[in-house]
Amino acid sequence: MKVNFILNGVAKSYEVPCGEFLLETLRKNQVHSVRRGCDSTSCGICTVLFDGKPVPSCSVLTVRAEGHQITTVEGIAEEAEKLSGFFGKEGADQCGFCNPSLALVVYALKQENHQPSEKDVIQYLAGNLCRCSGYKSQQKAIMAYLEDRA
Repeated sequence: MKVNFILNGVAKSYEVPCGEFLLETLRKNQVHSVRRGCDSTSCGICTVLFDGKPVPSCSVLTVRAEGHQITTVEGIAEEAEKLSGFFGKEGADQCGFCNPSLALVVYALKQENHQPSEKDVIQYLAGNLCRCSGYKSQQKAIMAYLEDRA
């Protein structure tokens, strides 16, 4: 079946089998920043923005994307690069496997809440697992990024 949606601001049309998940569709079409983690919606590694809201792409059937806007980290490249700088300053970048999904979640938080507290950040990050860290350096980097008005 043919599915049409907006991917990072560009209209896309994909022929997909019934029952295929968005994660699979994106990866088959060279969007490798959307990573495969647990395939059970519990790690957050496959997060994309679906009409601006973070969702695990391993649990969204591609057909549900019909007519919607899907954003991956490529669609917020400038903001992701800026966040990456803050991660580097705090030593929070480590292996980088979770960075694309973290960037998307932080971007969504920034769009929804213009003055998030540390508690808001912790709550928003709850669905994103990082196997390298204890999250403190990431939280510090994210707070610095969110407070930066330059």
